[in-house]
Amino acid sequence: MGKPTIADLAKAAGVSVTTVSHAFSGRRYVEPETRKRIEALAHEIGYRPNHRAQRLRTGRAGSIALVSSMPFAVAAGPSRLGFLMEIAAAAAVTAFSRGISLCLVPPLGPRDSLEALEVDGTIVVEPERDDPVLDFFSDRGVNVVCIGRAPGRDDLPFVDLQSGATAHLLLDHLFSGGGRVGLITGLQRRNSYIEMEAAYAERMAQAGSSPLAIRVDERGGEQAAAEAAERLLRAEPTISALCVPVDAFATGVLSAARTMGRRVPEDLRLATRYDGMRAKLATPPLTAVDLHLDHVAAAAVDLLLARLGQTSAEPAVISPPSLVLRPSSVMSLETD
Repeated sequence: MGKPTIADLAKAAGVSVTTVSHAFSGRRYVEPETRKRIEALAHEIGYRPNHRAQRLRTGRAGSIALVSSMPFAVAAGPSRLGFLMEIAAAAAVTAFSRGISLCLVPPLGPRDSLEALEVDGTIVVEPERDDPVLDFFSDRGVNVVCIGRAPGRDDLPFVDLQSGATAHLLLDHLFSGGGRVGLITGLQRRNSYIEMEAAYAERMAQAGSSPLAIRVDERGGEQAAAEAAERLLRAEPTISALCVPVDAFATGVLSAARTMGRRVPEDLRLATRYDGMRAKLATPPLTAVDLHLDHVAAAAVDLLLARLGQTSAEPAVISPPSLVLRPSSVMSLETD
């Protein structure tokens, strides 16, 4: 016998060829029981869908991209692209389960080009205001979904990173220890920085205190953060805690503290946002936040595929962020 065709499978399942095609492509709704029957019969008779032919018929690439505009200076290092890679790993699993591949675009340098990238849609991780990555895909009519709200682009759908809740978690913890609390965020205007700065300003206003906040250019990475933190701590020696959402900046602050002879957490309590390798491997380990990025990534993939008309799956439920206490901000904790 020759290789079974889609017509053979349709006949065996008692459905149309179109229904079989939709069952495998996900382009149209097919009753779950019918889909399961078709998949079981396909396995039984040895039928394999021709995805290349499907792409030719639909004009689709069969892949989506995951992109970040955050520079290598904060995205690379010991974390090995930690934040982006954790999202990418979960997104790839979800995409594969939906019958589509995921292309990871690493943090872009000034000479890099996206021109050769052919994808059906793109997930952009924490875009900044006026982000050129957003403009590139929007100008080409490529569907875009963001992880984190895109500042100034209310037209773009997004999966909420719950930046406001995260800000309050970190600030509540640091302010509860008493003393003066400072803030170091990124110069670039990403939504997580904007919401953190707003929450901090509100907290300082309630306390009747002037903000002790500075911004560091992400492109300077850990070294720039270390230099900025040292200047801040010398100018404001009574600061007893620093909220530093960018993990690369937080390890820079640890370096500055060592240079100045400031012990962490005895003289300076410190907390960051992303609970990745930088936070876990720092000395001392950094208090951070579990952002449940696996849920965030899955929700972003499903949101994008829904906009492409390729899935009717319910979006993942994202748990609230949760604080992970470590010795950088709690003196009673033992270092792992």
